[in-house]
Amino acid sequence: MAGTRRGPSRRQLLLGGVAAGAGGALALGAERAGALPGSGPEADTAGVNGERLVPFHGEHQAGVTSTPGAHATYLAFDLLPGTDRAGLRAWLSLLSDDAARLTQGRGALADLEPELAVRPAGLTATFGVGPAAVALAGAEAPAWLGPLPAFAIDRLEDRWSDGDVVVLIHGDDPTAIAHLVRMLVRDSRSFGTLRWRQDGFRRAYGSDPRGTTMRNLFGQVDGSTTPRPDDAGFAAAVWAGTEAPAWLRGGTSLVLRRIAMNLETWDEVGIAGRENAVGRRLSDGAPITGGTESDDVDLEATDASGFTVVNPAAHVARARETDPALRIVRIGYNYDDPVEPGALDSQGRPAVSNVGLLFGSWQRDVSTQFTPMQERLAEADLLNTWTTPIGSAVFAILPGCADGGFVGETLFA
Repeated sequence: MAGTRRGPSRRQLLLGGVAAGAGGALALGAERAGALPGSGPEADTAGVNGERLVPFHGEHQAGVTSTPGAHATYLAFDLLPGTDRAGLRAWLSLLSDDAARLTQGRGALADLEPELAVRPAGLTATFGVGPAAVALAGAEAPAWLGPLPAFAIDRLEDRWSDGDVVVLIHGDDPTAIAHLVRMLVRDSRSFGTLRWRQDGFRRAYGSDPRGTTMRNLFGQVDGSTTPRPDDAGFAAAVWAGTEAPAWLRGGTSLVLRRIAMNLETWDEVGIAGRENAVGRRLSDGAPITGGTESDDVDLEATDASGFTVVNPAAHVARARETDPALRIVRIGYNYDDPVEPGALDSQGRPAVSNVGLLFGSWQRDVSTQFTPMQERLAEADLLNTWTTPIGSAVFAILPGCADGGFVGETLFA
């Protein structure tokens, strides 16, 4: 309305003098997870998960170590030509302040809809940078930071690939995610342009017991052997150490691959064929050689004819890594987007689905952990019959920060 007095903008509050006394977000306690109170159909559990907090501050970014939420939104930005080193520093500080507040259930500075923040439901925001941002900060880039080698199976599209700054948002409530996304995009307009946005999902919170391995849209249990944060091999596989530039220590790397899945031709394959392509049972994710999901696949087991039970080109055989330090930590989300106008399936018929997997992985070193595995998969993986990588990006995931600091400050040390 004309004549209405407006208060200071969020940008002024954070970057101007008003921000001097505005402390960082308070750590409001550990992630509140576990059994819901009460039992039976009459137990009142309203709001329990909505109030779940994942602390923002710490040595590592919380999105790497916390339980993945039911929903994900990934944002990649390109730096504006006029953004300089000071601008990049201010941008990362602004984004960190947004995330530090909203993930803890508090409105951001000058938030006009703080009511949307009060149910974070395990909300996390994880920040990473590409080679251009590292160069702009004047820091040394690790050798692996850049596009992956070209693989014969790739059909990559620019609209799903690369980027200078990435934000990975996970949580159980789409409203909390949408509010954080809006804040982050709005506060990025002076520094970068949105290059791509990718949205994904898992089963809704409460649909499966906590700790259940996700399923992709082929119906497969996806990520059975992925180390968890409390596993002995997690730290060795994930955290950058003394071999990395000093600014990255305590951080990690992200490979994000957008993999289109051809459900129409997958529908033509029987259960036995599907299980043989993967090397695991569809019903429970256990190896087709027997046992439970957590049991190792026996690649040497043979059938009555003397052939190995697991096809040497099965996905589990090609992705296998026995050295814990060379494994990757998978984080996958399904996508189901509208069919694009005029899109055809592999038979030339009008396409009826546009689905796939947002395949992400954390690893200490992309070149020694992810790339060799991907080379084996590209050379011979039965699943390549039904899957096509259409997007690819590599980012350095920054270490965490203390209360009063911001994610990315190590770049400017």
